[in-house]
Amino acid sequence: MNTSEPTYAELQVTSNFSFLRGGAHPQEFAARAGELGYPAIAVTDRNTLAGVVRAHLSAKNAGTRVIVGARLDFADDTPALLCLPTNQLAYSRLSRLLTLGKRRARKAECHLSKADLFAPDGVFQRGAQQVLIAISPNNPDESFSFFLNRMHGELESETYLAASYLYRGDDVRRLALLSHIAEATGIPLVATNDARYHIAERRVLADILVCIREHCTIDTAGHRLNVNAERHLKPAAEMVRLFRDYPQAVARTIEIAEKCRFSLEDLRYEYPAEPVPTGRTPDAELAHLAWRGAANRYPNGVPEKVRTQIEHELALIAELRYAAY
Repeated sequence: MNTSEPTYAELQVTSNFSFLRGGAHPQEFAARAGELGYPAIAVTDRNTLAGVVRAHLSAKNAGTRVIVGARLDFADDTPALLCLPTNQLAYSRLSRLLTLGKRRARKAECHLSKADLFAPDGVFQRGAQQVLIAISPNNPDESFSFFLNRMHGELESETYLAASYLYRGDDVRRLALLSHIAEATGIPLVATNDARYHIAERRVLADILVCIREHCTIDTAGHRLNVNAERHLKPAAEMVRLFRDYPQAVARTIEIAEKCRFSLEDLRYEYPAEPVPTGRTPDAELAHLAWRGAANRYPNGVPEKVRTQIEHELALIAELRYAAY
């Protein structure tokens, strides 16, 4: 990628893991992001992390990086949020929050509320180190500004306000209003394209998905369909052109991407903590049990060959951290 060219990272992507809403596979988004020279792309499906694995695997070959994330849709009037973990601890807390919401609901649903968001011991408290991006409604009002102020003041996460071009004739006015809200609340504006498919040609499929979801036909869908085919990944230069009055909103996408360095590569299976005697580690307890068993097996003394084998295996188990298992 030519470093003199504009750079942009898409932070709001809805794949087909958002059932009947996304018109492309996560791996298609990752591949297209690589073609466009994006340094990173965030997969933010609705109340799920399920799509990030396929995107992560595809990104390796595409020359880009996947930011793990999710869009939190709430069961009450709380505005939707994009949540991007910056480290493994934040990822674990986000997973726990989604599990909580799914356990309350029927299959394929997730029930989260404002109380979960602002809970004193919740996922976004106690130094959670996450990036939260508030998705602006089409017509942000005073209640939305109040929500942003509360979120900015109470949640221990970096907060941003998303802005997207909707191509409905009022983008100049709406972006100016969002910029004003951002200045009033101290929450920086960040550009997103709210991508639902990786290329414009998928708009037809996206319309079909709307009809299936809404139980209607193309002829009767009306305003339920997207009014254009602009919800695809765009070249960085195009995003810079669209947000030419708000250049920092584009630049912040790169700043946020750099902060979100958590990767699925960081995850390792963690065995449950087994009870061990006070003052002993799992490795020490395993060694104690192994040598006790060897003494019972060989009452006249453990053969040197067996002793060497036990020492070798205990060292290997310690290196791989399998003692608890």
